[in-house]
Amino acid sequence: MTDFQPRPEDKFTFGLWTVGNVGRDPFGPPVRNPISPVEIVHLLAEVGAYGVNYHDDDLIPIGTPTAEREQIIRDFKKALADTGIKMPMATANLFSHPIFRDGAFTSNNPKVRAFALQKTLQCIDIGYDMGASVYVMWGGREGTETDASKAATDSVKRMREAVNFITEYIKSQGYNLKVALEAKPNEPRSDIYFPTTGAMLGFIATLDHPEMVGVNPEVAHEHMSGLNFMHAVAQAWDAGKLFHVDLNDQLFGRFDQDFRFGSVMLKQNFFLVKFLEDVGYSGSRHFDAHAYRTEDYAGVRDFARGCMRTYLIFKERAARWNADPEIKAILEEVNANDGSVDFLKGGFTPEKAQQLKATEFDRDGIAAKGLAYERLDQLTVEVLLGVR
Repeated sequence: MTDFQPRPEDKFTFGLWTVGNVGRDPFGPPVRNPISPVEIVHLLAEVGAYGVNYHDDDLIPIGTPTAEREQIIRDFKKALADTGIKMPMATANLFSHPIFRDGAFTSNNPKVRAFALQKTLQCIDIGYDMGASVYVMWGGREGTETDASKAATDSVKRMREAVNFITEYIKSQGYNLKVALEAKPNEPRSDIYFPTTGAMLGFIATLDHPEMVGVNPEVAHEHMSGLNFMHAVAQAWDAGKLFHVDLNDQLFGRFDQDFRFGSVMLKQNFFLVKFLEDVGYSGSRHFDAHAYRTEDYAGVRDFARGCMRTYLIFKERAARWNADPEIKAILEEVNANDGSVDFLKGGFTPEKAQQLKATEFDRDGIAAKGLAYERLDQLTVEVLLGVR
């Protein structure tokens, strides 16, 4: 058994906005006093995290004078150096200020779209200087409450123009930086454009530099739609586009809960961790989650430690699942191959098509055989419950 303590190679990261969340919600004011970005870095070092991710406004409030802005950056860099905390990801807040109330890159107002680009380039410059290798784009206001307000095709074109501009800027600066698009189905808008990871993958194929752009799937965002998050991650991985991943927890069909990772959907998160570990995902494991509003900062520390510890428990259980003799035997049986259709390997040829059309299949015999998936699922539950 492991002690389930985080190590640097686990690459566990938290955003400034996560452990720094003050517990405000739509029905009540903050319950925790704000702490500074420097204090957040030291808190994360204390709980054993690898890195911190940067929202521009969380580090430097919008409208901060230049001299104060530069001092904030110096103090933050010193905190990173003093603690050894890394900063692998940067993202710009294009949703909080009222200027973005009708979107940033998809706003009808060209001045709003230009300001969003300016803010993004500034965020990229600062983030890259502090070590970021991924820039995440979440379009929190890129949507609509009424389709009378804008043409959806215009919004798609405007978003494409923005991402193309950003990637060209990154290339012009010589930055070794990837862009990861983050999908969300709704909230805070009634409908948000590109609502799923699959929609983002389709959009990426239309860009000028698709090789520079991938996705940042988030557990809660797929679960809000009632979708299987691991399947979205697997599709992104298969496409070579899993540039970053946001881990939290979320009941299906609810508002954006951002619970502690693994706190409500145990089996779903187990298979997610198993997938990431089985394929050898080497990027950050970023916890985009918030402590309960009931907590003080001791509870916030418990929240952060819990996210990492649960991931490591799932990782150990995944190794145990992979090694379980009965599970392995069932998987070998359901994947058995007698070689009779191996002629299809290697892709289509006219000869293979003719041979396939001439092949006889024992439909009833194949259909009569049980697959033992009930037993397989029960064994999975028993591994998770620690009785195997």
